[in-house]
Amino acid sequence: MGLGAGRAGKVPGPGWAVRLAMQPWFHRICARIPGLGAIARGEGDALFEVVQGFVRSQALLALVELRVMHRLAEGPLGVGALARLTGVPEPRMAVLMQAGAALRLVKRQGDFWALTTRGAAFLTVPGLEAMVRHHPVLYRDLSDPVAFFRGETVPELAGFWPYVFGAGGAADPELAGRYSQLMADSQGLVADDTLRLVSLRGVRHLMDVGGGTGAFLAAVGRAWPKIGLTLFDLPAVVAGARPGPGVRIVPGSFRDDPLPTGADAISLVRVLYDHSDATVAGLLASVHAALPAGGRLVISEPMSGGARPDPATDVYFAVYTLAMQTGRTRSAEEITALAGAAGFGSIRAHRGRRPFITSAVTARRM
Repeated sequence: MGLGAGRAGKVPGPGWAVRLAMQPWFHRICARIPGLGAIARGEGDALFEVVQGFVRSQALLALVELRVMHRLAEGPLGVGALARLTGVPEPRMAVLMQAGAALRLVKRQGDFWALTTRGAAFLTVPGLEAMVRHHPVLYRDLSDPVAFFRGETVPELAGFWPYVFGAGGAADPELAGRYSQLMADSQGLVADDTLRLVSLRGVRHLMDVGGGTGAFLAAVGRAWPKIGLTLFDLPAVVAGARPGPGVRIVPGSFRDDPLPTGADAISLVRVLYDHSDATVAGLLASVHAALPAGGRLVISEPMSGGARPDPATDVYFAVYTLAMQTGRTRSAEEITALAGAAGFGSIRAHRGRRPFITSAVTARRM
C-alpha cells in the first residue's frame, strides 16, 4: 500500500489540526492567548527559516570565498579593513558582516568584528569549507527547481563525480583528484563517528571498498592496530592513496571486477548512496561472495529518516544524490532490505548522533 493510500483506496483528507491551521481567524486568536501566542510565533519563525534558507547559504558562501573567517582568526578587524582586504565596498561589507553575525559565525566587539566559537569550529571541522566551495555547482543545478524535480535538466553535478560510472569514468586524474580531496577532507569525521557506532572487535582483516585515499583505513589502523587492512578503489583514485604503513592497496572497480577475498570484514563508507539500487544490489552480492561465513559487513553513510524525515539527510543529501543522477539517499530500513536480499543476516541499524555525518548498518554473512 502506498503512503498516500487509505483503507479501500480512499485518500485521507487533511487532519483536524491542519484544517484549523489553515484558518486565518485561528491564528488571530492564538496571537492574543498567552502560551498559544508563543507557539504561533515559534511556528512563524520556523517558517521564515525555511523561506530564507537559500540566502543564508549564499551569505555563507560569500564569507568563505572572501576568507572573512580566516582573516578574523588572526584577530578582530574593523569593517573598513575587511572591505579593503576583500575588495567589497564598505557599506556592502557591513551588510555581509551583519548576516554573518546573525548566522553566529562572527560577532561585534566595539568597532571591530571577531570570530565566534561557531565560526572557529567551521574553520577547523574537516570538509565543511570544501563542501561550501563546491556548492555553486549544486546551486546552478537547482536554479530551476521545478524543471530539476521533473527530471527535465542535465545536472552539472553529475559531471563532478565521474567515478560513479565505473573505472572509465574516473580515468581523468584531475577529476579523480578533486573527488579524492573532497572525500578526504570529510572522511575524518565520518571515520570517527563510524568507529563510535561500530566495534571491530574480533576482526582479523578489514577491506574498505570504495575507500578513496584511505582516510577511513588510517583511522581504523590507529584505533585497531592489529587488524590487517586492504584498500580497494579505482586505479586513478588509489594512485593518490596514503592510508598508512601495512595497508594493502588493490586497484579495481567493484562494478567491473570481482572483489578480492581474504578479509573477514568489508566496509562501504559513503558508497551506496552514490549508486542506483541495481548497482548497490550487485555490490552487496559481490561483498557477500567475497566474505567467509560469519564475515561482517559495515555500511556507513548519511541515511534518510524514512518514516520520520530528517531535516539534514532528507533535504541536503537526498537532493544532492538526485542531482548526481546515479545515487539515492536511502533509509536504514531500505539498506537493511537490500542487505537481506543479498543474503546477509543479523542486520542492525545504528543511528548516528550526527546523522548528517553518518549512520551505520552492520550485518553478517550467513
